[in-house]
Amino acid sequence: MKDFSSHEVPQFNEDFRKSHYHQNLINFSPEELLDREPVTLDTKNISEFIRNKRILITGAGGSIGRNLVKQIILFKPKRLILIDKCESAIYELDEEIRELRISGIEIVSFIGDVADRKRMKPLFQKNQPQIIFHAAANKHVPLLEKNAYEAIKTNIFGTKVLADLAVDYWVEKFIFISTDKAVNPSNVMGVTKRFAEIILQNLNKTNNTTQFIVTRFGNVLGTKGSVVPVFKKQIAKGGPVEITHAKVKRYFITMNEACQLVLEAGATGHANEIFILDMGELVPLTALAEKMIRLSGLQPDVDIKIIYIGLRAGEKLIEERLRNDEIDTPTHHPKLRIAQLAAVHSFEVDTVLNKLEKALDSGEDNEMILILKDAIPEYISHNSEFEKLDILRAAKVEKIIME
Repeated sequence: MKDFSSHEVPQFNEDFRKSHYHQNLINFSPEELLDREPVTLDTKNISEFIRNKRILITGAGGSIGRNLVKQIILFKPKRLILIDKCESAIYELDEEIRELRISGIEIVSFIGDVADRKRMKPLFQKNQPQIIFHAAANKHVPLLEKNAYEAIKTNIFGTKVLADLAVDYWVEKFIFISTDKAVNPSNVMGVTKRFAEIILQNLNKTNNTTQFIVTRFGNVLGTKGSVVPVFKKQIAKGGPVEITHAKVKRYFITMNEACQLVLEAGATGHANEIFILDMGELVPLTALAEKMIRLSGLQPDVDIKIIYIGLRAGEKLIEERLRNDEIDTPTHHPKLRIAQLAAVHSFEVDTVLNKLEKALDSGEDNEMILILKDAIPEYISHNSEFEKLDILRAAKVEKIIME
């Protein structure tokens, strides 16, 4: 890692700083932000898993989906079926693939919403995917606290539509990209991902055709809307860098690590397994911001100020890798762990889905969230308008106990 601590930092006045700093910044890679060695996995298993297969990738135009496409192409699949509901994202991805001048691989792109079964079913019928990488999701925590409908529709019902079709059309493996925010969730994004995990867990019990595998990791460095590009933009403008809370800590993973984990999970994983990468220690966001400022050739609190603006809706101070009832075990790779999902009852999953579907029709956010809180008791809202529902639930429980 480069050491900029001894560099002479130019002293600009405030007006010059705001208008010209972006011209003087030093570029750095996401790997330089890690306080550990990047994890690399053996690609032999991945190559054997992907080669000459029909591969479907949802959310293909997003940050993770796009990088998955570029890595999977290297392993020579027979066909890549790419789905995204954003027209511009699919167009841009098609252009990028065309520039790679790949031969011998059929590329099929679709604009479509994964929650739309009428759109998805013909795609399965025509393309007969053998492997699915499910990256499509609504993921921005504060925004989804205000848009619970969209989070539930995409993250829960979109996953359900794809998973059911996977069973119907004899898909071999379905690799679901989850998040550490699904562990003891404090926000809508996390709880919808957690319930999607439960849906797949249930299907592992009730079908003999498809293996549903979960990958769970922390914040991916450099994805759209994530903290690194936000900090970069703030540094380029001369600051200040805005952090929600001085004690906030997160796990971080590079884009390359994330994609390798997803591919390795597909190659070696089995039903009901959660693949977790050893992401090292939790990283304080203040330390990350200071490192980014130094890597840009500047000094924290001298050239670029760091300020604290308060936790956003749905955020908690520290993310977790595992629930209390999940125990991880070692694998063939020292940095890769596997956790087993706890058992669920099929009738309970179906009951919750039916209730959620009716709640979506009503458009009442409180009703939707209360259903999820009843289904997933560890879901406790943080810094959110839905905290009132936790108080309501606690009062109901106390009343039951008293009676």
